[in-house]
Amino acid sequence: MEDTAIVTSIGLPNPITTDESDGAMLEVVGGTPLSGQATISGAKNSALVVMAGTLLCSQPCRIRNIPHLMDIERMGEVLTALGVGLKREDDALVVDASTIAHTKAPYDVVSRLRASFFVIGPLLARMGVARIPLPGGCAIGARPVELHVRGLQAMGADVHIEHGTVHAYVPGSGGRLKGAKIYLDYPSVGATETLMMAATLADGETIIENAAQEPEVADLANFCRAMGARIRGAGTNTITIVGVPSLHSTDYGIIPDRIEAGTLLVAGAITRSELSLYPVIPEHLTAVIAKLHEMGGQVVVEGHSRVRYLPAHTISSTDIQTGPFPGFPTDMQAQFMALMAVCEGSSLITETVFENRLRHVAELNRMGADIRLNGNCAIIKGVHQLSGAPVLATDLRASAALVLAGLAAKGTTTIQGLHHLDRGYDDLEGKLRRLGANLRRYTDAAAATTTA
Repeated sequence: MEDTAIVTSIGLPNPITTDESDGAMLEVVGGTPLSGQATISGAKNSALVVMAGTLLCSQPCRIRNIPHLMDIERMGEVLTALGVGLKREDDALVVDASTIAHTKAPYDVVSRLRASFFVIGPLLARMGVARIPLPGGCAIGARPVELHVRGLQAMGADVHIEHGTVHAYVPGSGGRLKGAKIYLDYPSVGATETLMMAATLADGETIIENAAQEPEVADLANFCRAMGARIRGAGTNTITIVGVPSLHSTDYGIIPDRIEAGTLLVAGAITRSELSLYPVIPEHLTAVIAKLHEMGGQVVVEGHSRVRYLPAHTISSTDIQTGPFPGFPTDMQAQFMALMAVCEGSSLITETVFENRLRHVAELNRMGADIRLNGNCAIIKGVHQLSGAPVLATDLRASAALVLAGLAAKGTTTIQGLHHLDRGYDDLEGKLRRLGANLRRYTDAAAATTTA
């Protein structure tokens, strides 16, 4: 494939704009068993922050296993707006941040992609100044940036918020952050990643305590180490970074997406189908695999990067409480709720991470599920079968849950709000279709033409 220079787009194979996603619908005809192998794409949450991390390096970096997602497009727009050069090479992205022309990120993109706030750490570390608009709210709840700000202040930055923009700069002629000991009140993934990136070029040693332990944090640390950063402890609750004067070019591959893998494992469970997934890192799926085992299925690890789901005749109930890694991931809560809706007995989900992440309950109930809400808890009484219905995706993972419910339902489910799905799943429809699922995407206009 010929390399493509990028100006405002990093080249989705068949680019889907937000407007197109908003007007599209996904039709899922349930009742079809699945079979075969699905290929897992690179982790969205790793790719986004590693893209931000390339700002730390004054030489070109090549990142492999980049998923084709709307969120990746938007992060590319942020980097382009800062003067960074981007070039797509199949599933790889060459990022040339040798020249950073601007230190202010554009509001119109940051407002649509919370992950773009991550550029504040590497920008501040390398340039000594950063102006990043507040990312605002989110469909699944507030994600405040106070932990980011307090950590940067502890490293010597002057940070203040004015007219909706975070202004940060390093006082003095050197413009270099100072190592510090930072305790996070909550093990925030975003704050951990922001402060770890900032510390790679700081003067002295930085210790982040109560750090997030998610695999994506460790992946970012491995990327930074590949550029010459001195980081140890990533993946534990204490991360130590010894700053270096500069970083060098690298060629780095993103880890597989554990949430995509978990979603497809649930697709196997909810359709009583045997599926194989590759590549995966089984250790990243420990909590998900444990719950699937509790519900009667079996996940067999075949080698270091392949798993196979063996279905259960009967799906048993279980209880889930979401929490930071290594706890059960909040990003898998909605998918498991769809599975629990057709299990035997009653299940309980307690959501502890985001306050608005149970809005899919109403949509699943439209499909015949029996789910009651009590604050941040959902009580799910399993039913024999769901029924196809028109539903609306309320956020990224809710969209996947509705697709899964549609696979198991009797009849046809029509899902709107596909811009959520396109943000975070690389060709989920195509992968399911290749496994045997009966689904198609269409627009209102296309449907009208077909009907006529």
